[in-house]
Amino acid sequence: MVNVSAEGVITSMTGYATRDGGDGRGLRWSWELRSVNARGLDLRFRLPDGLGALDAPLRRALSATLSRGAVNLSLRLSRDDGGTHAGIDPARLEQTLAQIAQIEGAAMAAGIALRPASAAELLGLRALTESDEIALPDADMLLADIDPLLAAFTAMRQAEGSALGAILLGRIDQMTQLIDHAEALVKARSQTQAERLRLSVQSVLANTDVDEGRLLQEMAILALKTDVTEEIDRLRAHVAAARALLVQGGAVGRKLDFLMQEFNREANTLCSKSQDHALTSVGLDLKLVIDQTREQVQNVE
Repeated sequence: MVNVSAEGVITSMTGYATRDGGDGRGLRWSWELRSVNARGLDLRFRLPDGLGALDAPLRRALSATLSRGAVNLSLRLSRDDGGTHAGIDPARLEQTLAQIAQIEGAAMAAGIALRPASAAELLGLRALTESDEIALPDADMLLADIDPLLAAFTAMRQAEGSALGAILLGRIDQMTQLIDHAEALVKARSQTQAERLRLSVQSVLANTDVDEGRLLQEMAILALKTDVTEEIDRLRAHVAAARALLVQGGAVGRKLDFLMQEFNREANTLCSKSQDHALTSVGLDLKLVIDQTREQVQNVE
């Protein structure tokens, strides 16, 4: 059984592989396996009539190897002679000639004149030829192709996954830079805000008769509502978790997709609490990168 999980390797849900085989006696077959992204594992088979018994072992093999993707597996049978007929079946020729004589007799009795059929026209009748049905190959011979087919399929999905991983790491680096920028803006804003609040409190206390304790409490609540320190901390935690998943490899697509939702939630909160044009701009840039990253994550197994 093929093992697709490899530490440190993520796998794309996009893949394609083919494999040809034969029984050495003129019978040929061709497997085609392809997949695209999906929420779960969706297996669909196209098998020739009479080979329905392969469905269960094929389903077991693919389910043990793949965890996500819309997967289509098809099998085509052919003959080395290209499906040409081996010759005329004497029994069928006799039967066909008898049927033609019967038709001509009935037409003559009805007063209908028929044009005699030529030998070339008779040769064109499929009923005269030996059966062109393709004999079914041995099931074990067909199933022997599945492991090599899955190995090639997996190699392509992992190659796609390697490229995808590099893209995702680049996006995470962009997020990190934007989070650093946001944190720097928050620190600079905190100093300015603290000074503004101090001057505002002094002005209010000097010009109005207000309870100082109550005023300080309201100021503290206002400062808390605009504090995005926790959001930035959680964004950094999500970055660390995403990097860890990419290093871990394997079927981490669902976890990465969940992380993207959490990233987006924190970025939304950051924008709503920023109360600062520059910080809001960084938050919007962050949301864009998160959205771009999530599009790529949709292809991770």
